[in-house]
Amino acid sequence: MTSVMDRRTFLAGTGAIFLATPLAAEAQPAGKAVPRIGFLGNLNAKDQTSSLTAFQQGLRDLGWIEGQTVTIDYRWAEGNPDRFPVLVAELVQLNVSVIVVAGPPALLAAQGVTSTVPIVFAVLLVDPVASGFAASLARPGGNITGLASQYEEIVGKHVQLLSEVVPRLSRVVFLRHTAGLPVLLKEAETAARRLGLKVRIVEVTDVAEYEGAFRIARSERAQAIYVLPSPILYAHRQRLVELAAQYRLPAAYELKGYVEVGGLLSYGPHTSDMYRRAASYVDRILKGAKPGDLPIERATKFELVINLKTARALGLTIPQSVLQRADEIIR
Repeated sequence: MTSVMDRRTFLAGTGAIFLATPLAAEAQPAGKAVPRIGFLGNLNAKDQTSSLTAFQQGLRDLGWIEGQTVTIDYRWAEGNPDRFPVLVAELVQLNVSVIVVAGPPALLAAQGVTSTVPIVFAVLLVDPVASGFAASLARPGGNITGLASQYEEIVGKHVQLLSEVVPRLSRVVFLRHTAGLPVLLKEAETAARRLGLKVRIVEVTDVAEYEGAFRIARSERAQAIYVLPSPILYAHRQRLVELAAQYRLPAAYELKGYVEVGGLLSYGPHTSDMYRRAASYVDRILKGAKPGDLPIERATKFELVINLKTARALGLTIPQSVLQRADEIIR
């Protein structure tokens, strides 16, 4: 039986929300149109249950009740970034007041479709200024704002964690999607050099290439694999985790969702918390604020998650020094 130890309280994802209407909620004045929110998901409603629930709850806490005081139009990319422009265009045609997105590919697509409809990024795993998405954190300018994790400051920790849990680690493969931002790879390589690791970079574009990447890792005698942050790779996390088990390669990932389906370890922002906080941006925009005037916030909650069942299957003993830092351990 699997048991989970938590040191922090997390938001629970339960699909559709069945919660009492908060006292703060106010009915729409008679004759006033109900505002529309566009929600662009990288995956699908099932795979994004926890983030979707957190966002909806954040809206409810601010008095926005779906189907009563606000309408939410959902579009799902199903892990295919090529669909983003079309889906954004559909939302714009629906005359939504704001569009919520996550990740650089979705944000780039949204910016390419509209320069007027406000865009809120709920999760952006890169520095929005260095990546050219915003003029500054304090005043992003244009029609975008949201929450970013400055993820390039974290990727080095993934490499460090692999070096701590894999005995005498010397060779590692970095698995990167071709649409990934170069800054993340650069930071990961810097961390690897600092640790004296030999790195082989393998790039993939679609699912059909994933197993080939693991074969390369095995032929290169890699002792571990690091899956660089990518909403596209995350959409296919089950397949990546299966391959890591098949080729018996310890792997580090960006988000908890990988570990929940059998991945070894992850370290990254608490995305449900970021989606909940994204609701406050939507609230202010619906009340008249300009997105370019709303400061970009940074992630405040991070979590290290370790799957001991996977570690045992790989013949690894996770050091106590690492376990003591974990926020959640799957046994």
